[in-house]
Amino acid sequence: MDIIQTNGILSQSAKGWKKELNLVSWNGKEPKYDLREWAPGHEKMGKGLTLTVEELKTLREILNGLEL
Repeated sequence: MDIIQTNGILSQSAKGWKKELNLVSWNGKEPKYDLREWAPGHEKMGKGLTLTVEELKTLREILNGLEL
């Protein structure tokens, strides 16, 4: 997996793990948006969620409709 672009950090744990939204390419395939936790230095990663551009747009619409 290659991180093409880091789009933002949502949070950081006391142990230094960061929840990040990145644009990634898995095995040289079309890049997708990926939301997961990373250890410092990106040496380890937690389970995550990978989204296409269309899925990310739909998620944005859903979030914009929420009253937070």
